[in-house]
Amino acid sequence: MISDLHHFYKGRRVFLTGHTGFKGSWMALWLKALGAEVTAFALPPDDIRGNHFNQTELGLDVVSILGDARDFGAVQAALEESRAEIVFHLAAQPLVRQSYDDPIGTYASNVMGTVHVLDAVRQNQGQSVKAIVNITTDKCYENKEWHWAYRENDALGGYDPYSSSKACAELVSSAYRQSFFEKSGVNLATARAGNVIGGGDFATDRIIPDIVEAIGDGKAVLLRNPKAIRPWQHVLDALFGYLILGMKLSGEDGVDYAQAYNFSPSSIDTFDVETITQSFIEKIGQGSYKVDRAGANVHEAKLLRLDPSLAQQDLGWTPMLDVDNTMDFTVDWYQNYLSNTATIKDFTLEQLNQYMKKIEVYYD
Repeated sequence: MISDLHHFYKGRRVFLTGHTGFKGSWMALWLKALGAEVTAFALPPDDIRGNHFNQTELGLDVVSILGDARDFGAVQAALEESRAEIVFHLAAQPLVRQSYDDPIGTYASNVMGTVHVLDAVRQNQGQSVKAIVNITTDKCYENKEWHWAYRENDALGGYDPYSSSKACAELVSSAYRQSFFEKSGVNLATARAGNVIGGGDFATDRIIPDIVEAIGDGKAVLLRNPKAIRPWQHVLDALFGYLILGMKLSGEDGVDYAQAYNFSPSSIDTFDVETITQSFIEKIGQGSYKVDRAGANVHEAKLLRLDPSLAQQDLGWTPMLDVDNTMDFTVDWYQNYLSNTATIKDFTLEQLNQYMKKIEVYYD
């Protein structure tokens, strides 16, 4: 499988949005490692806590265009400059709690940002784009707080503005697929991943960066919803699925993959927030936590599971890291970050190489 990805992406022109964020920076690094020619478009990096894009010096390795997905002209110009064959759309406002503070900005980024990317492809006179992977979220489903895992044909919804905006992005994708892309030979799929964790995440209101910041400040991290259950997975497991999907969409039978896919760990790797916190603190050897239910002042889902069977069946994708390995990879990255034993770029690339070796062994 890893040789297939190398063969496919080497020299391939890719347009990637959101490369200054957590997932996007890892995606840009991996695409470059596979030999792709990457043109990337995103907001300037947020470096309040730290920023993986800056730390890994990604601006030296990709064509980095700073702009706002809410600006159609900027998106269109960047796409045309890229002459891309594949588009990975990751740019988004990704935080539930922030969506309560700024619902207009959230919908503008996540809905109209998606419209702008897809319409830039529609208007691309060169017709160079043949495949689009639009990354949404596990939270795009109408969450009934039940124990069954959601499948791709379950109802979309969203209690909070973030989740709702991502459900809207799914509907936008479906409309563009049927109205425009099926007729022009562009294959569009959406990817719905569970809660991703890993080194390089510094976003506010995410459990791992919150723990790391608390350790640095010598304080206990506060847990709002300690019993909330999520499908935790390493960021590379999700990106592995996106890369396979981009490759499949670009093949002769690519239209067969133009649909939605869940990327999620198995049900045995779904744990609550408190268990993940305890595991991280135990493995890193420092830190503490307190339950602060007063901080849970907005609605957040308590139980969420996805069924990844379709991605496993259609794409041959499977996670390489169980939850214990995921925590080991994540803790190792932040231990290096806190101790400065190796440059962040070198350590990040080392972890990427370790992960690709796991793929090679598994699919050999």
